[in-house]
Amino acid sequence: MSRPKTVLITGASSGIGEALALAYAGHGRSLFLSGRDQARLQDVVERCRQRGAQVMSAAVDVADREAMAEWIQAADQQAPIDLAVANAGISAGSSGKGESAEQARDVFATNLAGVLNTVHPALAAMGTRRRGQIALMSSMAAFLPLSGAPAYASSKAAVLSYGLALRADAAALGVGVSVICPGFVKSRITDMNRFPMPFLMDAERAARIIEAGLARDRALIAFPWQMRLTVGVLAALPMPLRLWVTNRMPRKSAR
Repeated sequence: MSRPKTVLITGASSGIGEALALAYAGHGRSLFLSGRDQARLQDVVERCRQRGAQVMSAAVDVADREAMAEWIQAADQQAPIDLAVANAGISAGSSGKGESAEQARDVFATNLAGVLNTVHPALAAMGTRRRGQIALMSSMAAFLPLSGAPAYASSKAAVLSYGLALRADAAALGVGVSVICPGFVKSRITDMNRFPMPFLMDAERAARIIEAGLARDRALIAFPWQMRLTVGVLAALPMPLRLWVTNRMPRKSAR
């Protein structure tokens, strides 16, 4: 969708979510934003308003299915949603010591259940109008089994597979579905990393790439191309060799 008038974004208080909110902010636009850090989210809200957008924000946990459904339904009644971006996500560092059960469950609750809790209320509303677009935030990590972040990589792999599979069913309802797979993008998540991050880009550039890809209704928006090529080569290796490589990648710092 090239010119969505109403955009809903989860995880809009920092990183890619913040950059997307600012990219879509403008006169004649309505934004519905959610985020965990209310102080940072309010700062994003004010900057979007300065660009001429009408902005409504909410402190809603994406892992709370009922609360998300209520928020999205209320937003859609106020201004029919053209584009919903299921962006909220977290990671858990292990420093090579392994993720705890609590960390793994928290990651899946946000990265996978949180996406489902965003996608389905939005799809239900858009399907009645036979118009709209939904974007699911995955990651380049979805293509590889990363032993240093197993819950993060596998939750993002599930989002990738789910989103691409959902695309055909949603198209029958007149709704577009795209999956976004960024490489390293400067954010609060990558700020925790204490290892080299090849092809690291700023969130504003990532937002421009995503916005352009969504305008073209691309099924998969994976970037940067250098990282996509690298990951593709690694993913094509025989499994024993692939695991040998990924098991030697740096571990995220414990949070």
